[in-house]
Amino acid sequence: MHKFKIVGAANDQFRVQFVYNAEVMVWSENYASKASAKNCIESIKKNAPGAVVVDLTKEETGKGYRFEIAEAKNGETFVRFIAANGEPMVISETYKSKSSAKNCIESVKKNAPGAETVDETAKSA
Repeated sequence: MHKFKIVGAANDQFRVQFVYNAEVMVWSENYASKASAKNCIESIKKNAPGAVVVDLTKEETGKGYRFEIAEAKNGETFVRFIAANGEPMVISETYKSKSSAKNCIESVKKNAPGAETVDETAKSA
């Protein structure tokens, strides 16, 4: 089951994770407010399904909302979802094969719009 999670981060900040079962597929930077984290989720739900895929390893370029396949320092590939302003919204782990990176993108495109959001910071002690 796919879902978004809002989790706590350092310095009372918040981070977004998109997970499948227990595996974190992509995660965001830290946000100072929970509202910003929620905005990140809503933007992914709205914009990811129609976003283009740009393979930076093939020197492709793109504008607007897009997924980028990039090469990590270790030679593996990873995925970023980029907002219209050019800022990365979420990033994935590195993958040994580019096909795994592409599978990650397809899963986010297909499953993000209907994914529930779980606020793990709201749990009581």
